[in-house]
Amino acid sequence: MSSQYEGLLGKSEWTEIGGICNSETTIQQQPRVYQTLEWLASTAKQSLSRKRNSRINKLGKTAWLDGLRGFAALLVYFLHHEVWAHSSLILENAYGYDNQYYMACLPVLRTFFSGGHFAVSVFFVISGYVLSIKPRDLIYSGDHERLADSLASALFRRWLRLYIPVICTTAITASMPHIFGIKANFAPERTWRDEMWKWYCEFKNFSFAFRLGGEPWFSYSFHVWSIPFEFRGSICVYTALLAFSRCTTSARLWCQVTLIFYFLYIADGAHFAMFTVGMLLCDLDHLSEQQRLPKWTWGLKKFQKPIFYFMFMLGILLGGCPSHHLDIQVLNDSPGWRHLAFLVPQAVFDYKWFFLFWSATFTVASIPKIPWLRSVFESRFCQYLGRISFAFYLVHGPVLWTLGERLYAATGWSKDWQINEIPGWIDRFPLPRVGPLGMELNFLVPHLILLPVTFWVAEIATAAFDEPSINLSRWLYSVATAKGRGGQKHEWKSVNGVGLKR
Repeated sequence: MSSQYEGLLGKSEWTEIGGICNSETTIQQQPRVYQTLEWLASTAKQSLSRKRNSRINKLGKTAWLDGLRGFAALLVYFLHHEVWAHSSLILENAYGYDNQYYMACLPVLRTFFSGGHFAVSVFFVISGYVLSIKPRDLIYSGDHERLADSLASALFRRWLRLYIPVICTTAITASMPHIFGIKANFAPERTWRDEMWKWYCEFKNFSFAFRLGGEPWFSYSFHVWSIPFEFRGSICVYTALLAFSRCTTSARLWCQVTLIFYFLYIADGAHFAMFTVGMLLCDLDHLSEQQRLPKWTWGLKKFQKPIFYFMFMLGILLGGCPSHHLDIQVLNDSPGWRHLAFLVPQAVFDYKWFFLFWSATFTVASIPKIPWLRSVFESRFCQYLGRISFAFYLVHGPVLWTLGERLYAATGWSKDWQINEIPGWIDRFPLPRVGPLGMELNFLVPHLILLPVTFWVAEIATAAFDEPSINLSRWLYSVATAKGRGGQKHEWKSVNGVGLKR
């Protein structure tokens, strides 16, 4: 499967890490620490170079999805920093709930303060869309043999592609207290060996996609809770694509709609509904390009502009649904939202995912139909964010828990535990706590350092873990299918119901 269709976390570039150093002689002469520093500096330079980002000048039809994915990752960054420093009880509830009135909680504006869950929902819809592009094209061309090969390759590589970067980043985070003496968000074990054993035991359970119980969190990085959902959602998409591949176009669309209805209204599967609606949007966009949409939609073309503007605004409004509590009574007590509480299906346990499904669906469906908005996500900055988005998502937490907690303490934003654990950082550069909630001076100033450092670490993680995971998974698949050794595929024939290799 070509890199264009790798999915939400797909990348098309491969960084030759070895080529960054000047020569083999230089490598042998320089101390290892200088080699490492040189590579880090070169990686940072690469992230800003025009050559590295020149691909954005050749935008594909779905480049806006990359930009949207990157911007969504930035919203996750905003949320986690905001709720680290402020009360999530305020930021993640509706404006006016419990008589709390803050600018950061206003509809639409709240997206930039607490839009992380909305962003994850957008991730899932984008994944369903992008994972479906190549299989969709093969379905419409009637090439079912290549479709089977494509889905086999994608499914073989998906776990590796998702979890190798998680393995690398969390293993480094787990090792930091023992190697550098820097604590993160967990209480370290007595020895590094004990830490690695605990990390292994947690990871093997966390990465098992079909586990039925246990903690949903990985204690070395709480924010990667979405990765198992990403993998399960991918399996759902691949399975549905294969199951519906021989259906007529009309039947396939109805099957997808039925599956969405099942996930959303019968089972507690809003996350799966997000992946499936991404697959449906991919199908509908193809039919739109081919002028093959149902006839009843033709009369709506003259109203297309107001319809898609309305969908986008509705998507942003629904993306701000209260998310701090699971209790539906909180929704009933929230100004404005009490009028929508009756819409939540009985099957839904956490009501926010129901609203976020519709929010992400309306947002992803409307953006490509609003030219100026689409161009925003096709901009150089958003395309850059899209390229590093997976690594940015993985490393922003560790950067917050190490550097961020110290910089916040230095500017006067400290908590009781910081006084005991990092007393040397307390009020090293005190600044006044002035400004509206979520935009205080001593909260914003640390981001002059934190945001560039997070970008830089994400660039390093992209070059060291993210892009190599793509190449490794491809290589393993080529070896497993005998393509990587110049061999031929084994053919199988059935003799009396028994498969024999020839």
